[in-house]
Amino acid sequence: MNKIKLYNTLSRKIETFSPFDPKEVKIYTCGPTVYSRPHIGNFAAYVYWDLLVRVLEANQYGVKRVLNLTDVGHLTSDGDEGEDKLEKGARKSGKNVWEVAEEYIGYFQRDFRALNLREPAVWARATDYIEEDEELVNALVDKGVTYETKDGIYFDTSKFPRYADFARIDLNGLKAGKRVEFSAEKRNPSDFAVWKFIQPGEKHEMRWRFLECDGYPGWHLECSSIIHSELGETIDIHTGGIDHIPVHHSNEIAQSEMAFEKRLAKYWLHCNFLTIDGEKISKSLGNVYTLDDLAERGFSAMDFKMWVLQGHYQSERNFSFRDLEAARQRRLNWRNLVAKCYQNGNEENTNGADFLAALEAVNQNLNSSEAMVAIENAKHRDLIFWQKVDRLFGLKLVADAPDIDEGAKELISQYQAERAKKNYQKSDQLRDELAGRNLRIMEQGGRQYWQYIK
Repeated sequence: MNKIKLYNTLSRKIETFSPFDPKEVKIYTCGPTVYSRPHIGNFAAYVYWDLLVRVLEANQYGVKRVLNLTDVGHLTSDGDEGEDKLEKGARKSGKNVWEVAEEYIGYFQRDFRALNLREPAVWARATDYIEEDEELVNALVDKGVTYETKDGIYFDTSKFPRYADFARIDLNGLKAGKRVEFSAEKRNPSDFAVWKFIQPGEKHEMRWRFLECDGYPGWHLECSSIIHSELGETIDIHTGGIDHIPVHHSNEIAQSEMAFEKRLAKYWLHCNFLTIDGEKISKSLGNVYTLDDLAERGFSAMDFKMWVLQGHYQSERNFSFRDLEAARQRRLNWRNLVAKCYQNGNEENTNGADFLAALEAVNQNLNSSEAMVAIENAKHRDLIFWQKVDRLFGLKLVADAPDIDEGAKELISQYQAERAKKNYQKSDQLRDELAGRNLRIMEQGGRQYWQYIK
């Protein structure tokens, strides 16, 4: 196993990765709140965490990853105020909350698979862990680290002295509205709800009878319950976006480590935001693009994945269609190099040594852009080499560049024969037929090769 180095948010340093058990590296990924269609900004994060899994596998680690699907408890404020996002989505669509959740889980998983992302070992739907949530709330109450208000059970962050450490928050200077919503019943601005009570007259389809009234779990609670249930004590890696650091992940750490008296995660990885043409992704700006929107403009999910992997997960990325076109062209070039391998017939004549430079690059804090440079600088790139690249990046280079069928081969033979006879009218006709099959003929080093056009 090679040394992998990762930036750990916990220490704010790049550290050499050392798992508890190399045969089963335990990873938890914060998943989507399934109330609307996921956009490309959402999926950039999952491409980065797919790369993490693939890098671990390339270094001979076994991986068990859990990805949650939030279908209850995530309020519009990201804190403890506002309407549940699923309830809001249901009201807009005229469907019930369960139908909304099913619809958008379906969209998410469909696009997840279109991007050829490694499936998690567990798709953890929040509403499947209500009993575990209740047990966790009871444990926190028993430890005396919560208090009750008229709208819920709150975690008292003053009872967890290390609360500010993870996000490096100045709790003394924390003001309502800066980071969390604040109510008169909160003892501290940083306190958060672990269970919410449904108020009289409040419409809330998802409700469970607990503590002698109807309610639902706080957003942060599900991750702690799922991790403890599916992965056990102290996981290796917890992933998410940088927006999770000051609230969601700080709260996860506090409730988990108080309840179970164990460190929640050894390594914390956070990816940066995606902007579009320099602007925040926003429906009001009209710059919310889904994978279907990209497809309407002629770009595949793999083209988008190539664009994401050309950057670094810790960098703020600016998306533009010009840059996406450049990524599409780069992937097309790679596919044509694979196609050339098929035509040369050199499927098994290398030991893959040229791939090691790419692996060494991506082992340095998931530096996929440097790995791509190493791939393009490799001296020997045969089919085995490209198969290794595909396992590392999941770009479907080999799957999307197989040997052509016999009909296409016959057209190429006819084209070459007519060109040799200088029958250009006929050869041009055959060239157009090949173009209709997304193929063209190129000459290099005295040999002719077929290539994909797009």
